[in-house]
Amino acid sequence: MSEADPAAPETAKPEAPWKPQYNPWLIAVIVTSAAFMEILDTTIVNVALPHIAGSLSSSNDEATWALTSYLVANGIVLTISGWLGDLLGRKRYFIICIIMFTVCSFLCGVAQSLSQLIVFRLMQGFFGGGLQPNQQSIILDYFPPARRGAAFGVTAIATIVAPVLGPTLGGFITDQVSWRWIFFLNVPVGAVAAFFVSIMVEDPPWEKNRRSRGIDYIGLSLITMGLGCLEIMLDRGEDADWFQSNFICLMGLLAFLGILGAIGWLLIARKPIVDLSVFADRNFAGGCVMIGATGGILYASAVLIPQFAQTVLLYTATWAGLILSPGGIAVIILIPFVGRLMAVVQIRYLIAFGFTIIGCALVYSSTLVPNIDFKTLVLMRTFQTAGLAFLFVPISTIAYMTLPRELNGDGAALFAMFRNIFGSIGIALGTSQVTERTQVHQSYLAQWTSPLNQPYQALVAQYEQTLRGLGRVGAAAHDAAVGRVYQVFRTQAAILGYRDVFFYCAIVAFLIVPLCFLLSPKTGGMRPGGGH
Repeated sequence: MSEADPAAPETAKPEAPWKPQYNPWLIAVIVTSAAFMEILDTTIVNVALPHIAGSLSSSNDEATWALTSYLVANGIVLTISGWLGDLLGRKRYFIICIIMFTVCSFLCGVAQSLSQLIVFRLMQGFFGGGLQPNQQSIILDYFPPARRGAAFGVTAIATIVAPVLGPTLGGFITDQVSWRWIFFLNVPVGAVAAFFVSIMVEDPPWEKNRRSRGIDYIGLSLITMGLGCLEIMLDRGEDADWFQSNFICLMGLLAFLGILGAIGWLLIARKPIVDLSVFADRNFAGGCVMIGATGGILYASAVLIPQFAQTVLLYTATWAGLILSPGGIAVIILIPFVGRLMAVVQIRYLIAFGFTIIGCALVYSSTLVPNIDFKTLVLMRTFQTAGLAFLFVPISTIAYMTLPRELNGDGAALFAMFRNIFGSIGIALGTSQVTERTQVHQSYLAQWTSPLNQPYQALVAQYEQTLRGLGRVGAAAHDAAVGRVYQVFRTQAAILGYRDVFFYCAIVAFLIVPLCFLLSPKTGGMRPGGGH
């Protein structure tokens, strides 16, 4: 027996399990309330931008910077939140984020100029970026692998329902009270969350003993430049006509150099600000790809349906938002059912089923017609969110299932970053494709709007006869009839554009299905109290 042998039994002794002082389910609800507040703020402001512009004497284009500034700061901090948690201590950093997010929300509500609002939104995004990853890290530590699926069900309610509820709640508050109350709404929620987190949440021993990695200035600078410029390009690209604008070209170039440089540096740095070794885990890498696709589809569809309702069907902001609400209810109903299925079905099969449902739902959504009613739009959206219920919890569970505990912080940060960045990409590509496909259909339909085309002349004559019956005479009736036909022409082109984009999203969902089977087959059939 060697000299090292006597020490062997001592080193092999299993580590005593850590038990939290308070009920883990209560902790999950508390930390999720803080994340829900932050996720809600990414979509609740969208419908209020015209009101903000009018109130602060600015143009709609200028008011959009209130949204862009938030997304830029949020996207950067999401990625480095694991490092900030190590630097400050996870619980302390989480409380700082909640308190400062709440304070910045109040400051946004009392802003007297657009420049003030943009600065406060930048700060709000900076502190809000730490809420989602810290929430997931805490849940990972408080629940063993066999119970994480159910715990992520609570998280899914925040992640899926908040973007759905945002436009509805934002439209109602803006129409009934004032856009300022969109921000004031966060104050009581943030105050209560900060109080309970400070009392009930605790860092486990391995978090308390974790050493800071120091400050990686090069990595921090490259991530800030890459993700910041990417968010600006995605959010401002549509208004600036994309790469026809020198500004967007510059942002695209800086984003490419920053992200590529950050990846290269993080792979060779001794103490990187983000540990990319998390992607060596096949389940985590696959989970990030799939949550990115889910985020892109979720955010794009959550924007396109209300946009279609408002711009084509002329719904109010409140009614456009109400189209999304039943889908949120469907998610809440389905998540417990999905949690039970995870105990008997391999998780990769559930994920494949979820993407299949979304693909079919988006194909159904691509059957839009000019006289579509409210009920059918609600059904389309509910069908889409039913698929999302089969995605978020299984993807979140499988992503962390085989990831080493010491990498949970960086893993949660990168996981949330993938969802948000690809969500922004989904919104940008979706809205730009609607514009582009509408123009394509306009150019195609224009060949039929000719005096030599008999159906066109018959339609103009029909409108002209109706207008004459209403009192219009002579050339005025003919000109008004041509104008009405032109409006019909534009509406039909727009509807065809939306149909195309929904069909493209369906193709993306179907393409992800085969990738699900590359995940580890030893993930599923988890029973309460069991391992993995």
